[in-house]
Amino acid sequence: MTDAVTFPTPGRIPYPGGCVLEPAPYALDWLLKWPADVTVNGTLHAGVPVFPLLRDLLRDPAAHGLTLKQAQAARDRFLDTAGQALEAEGGQRAWLEREFR
Repeated sequence: MTDAVTFPTPGRIPYPGGCVLEPAPYALDWLLKWPADVTVNGTLHAGVPVFPLLRDLLRDPAAHGLTLKQAQAARDRFLDTAGQALEAEGGQRAWLEREFR
């Protein structure tokens, strides 16, 4: 069984360094805007910000041909993969979870 919503794993977050922003808050901001190719039920959404799209899918899964369970599974995969990237920069997965509320 394949996932109804697919997207790549975010790679290492491109922290520019310097004193402008600490790595963890920068990483959170970057992940909330991170663009990638997302496929929803076979339809490609090229180069879209993943987090806002997932929020839309959760808000109205039927409008995208999904069940709530499928939208929640996509959210959970994002939390797992993006959460790992965020934690690598000193952040917390809970920060991403809070953004979905």
